Amino acid sequence: MPPTIQIWSGREVRALREAKRMSIRAFAAHLGVSERMVSKWEAAGTGIHPRPVNQAALDSSLAASTSDEHARFAGLVTPATLTRAGLVPAGPARADLVIPAVPARAGLATPAVPARADPSAGPSPVTTGHPQVRHPIDGKLMTLVDAGVFLCGPAAEPVHLAAFYIDIFPTTNADYARFIAATGHRRPPHWATDSGPPRDLSTHPVVYVTWHDAAAYAEWAAKALPTAPQWEKAARGVRGDVYPWGNQLTPAKCNVRDSGPGTTTPVDRYHSGVSPFGVYDMCGNTWEWLATCSQPTRHELKGSAFTSPFTRATPSTFNDASATMLDDDTGFRCVTPAETMRALLKMTG
Repeated sequence: MPPTIQIWSGREVRALREAKRMSIRAFAAHLGVSERMVSKWEAAGTGIHPRPVNQAALDSSLAASTSDEHARFAGLVTPATLTRAGLVPAGPARADLVIPAVPARAGLATPAVPARADPSAGPSPVTTGHPQVRHPIDGKLMTLVDAGVFLCGPAAEPVHLAAFYIDIFPTTNADYARFIAATGHRRPPHWATDSGPPRDLSTHPVVYVTWHDAAAYAEWAAKALPTAPQWEKAARGVRGDVYPWGNQLTPAKCNVRDSGPGTTTPVDRYHSGVSPFGVYDMCGNTWEWLATCSQPTRHELKGSAFTSPFTRATPSTFNDASATMLDDDTGFRCVTPAETMRALLKMTG
């Protein structure tokens, strides 16, 4: 299997160019960017990550490379890069890239998970007119929730929030497997082996994670778990609608006990149930951990799950659990303040 890159830095750009034995001019033309841009990436090394559109071009170039070019590229991926990827022992650090599959001669084994298993890399999410960006650390697609007032809670009380980005899809098994590969964090107890989740569940939400597990992923990705008001605004919009899709009692728009298959489903399945911000699975599939404490050692959960009756699916519904609880219907997603996202995108070219 050819090597794949989760998040490209200037170091990997240079390795790919040299593996293809191209000049900077030829490689720039090959990618459809300027020579100055390629030179900037290579000079900055691991200190820069190309923009998402250029990440995609690099992915395509690597995928289309010959077997000889793949072998040369793998040989040029230095030990320092592998350490940053979490593929060899190192002290605790956030990984900017992951190489899920490295040729056997590298002598490394990692979970066999696609480099970009987020459904945004395949089926496109519903477009709602809100800006969408791919987070430069974990690669997940996020949408902007604008600053301003929204109607919150069962009483629809006005609450003001600063702007933030939220993951369009819940954290999937594939996302979580990359986090484990990068950090050595413990795997969910129901995964059969250290090789990762079953491939047919790669785009299902990760479950059997405690609040502490979810918070660890968020810290690794330079994100945070959403507060209860953030999550609710992303789910309901600003007008106080009961459900993400409006006020209609429509269980078929989500994966709940009344209408679902009795298990988790791919996170991009319920297109008709997305929120006004284009966010999926804000009703059903899995409960989601929040940053908001309900009392010491307990945190709120929102969203309901495939195990829940539809009556529990309203985003304003309160639920909480011990931070150490893990179950087959509990997962999470993350947020990033808008100012932080702008700074990250500026840093990554």
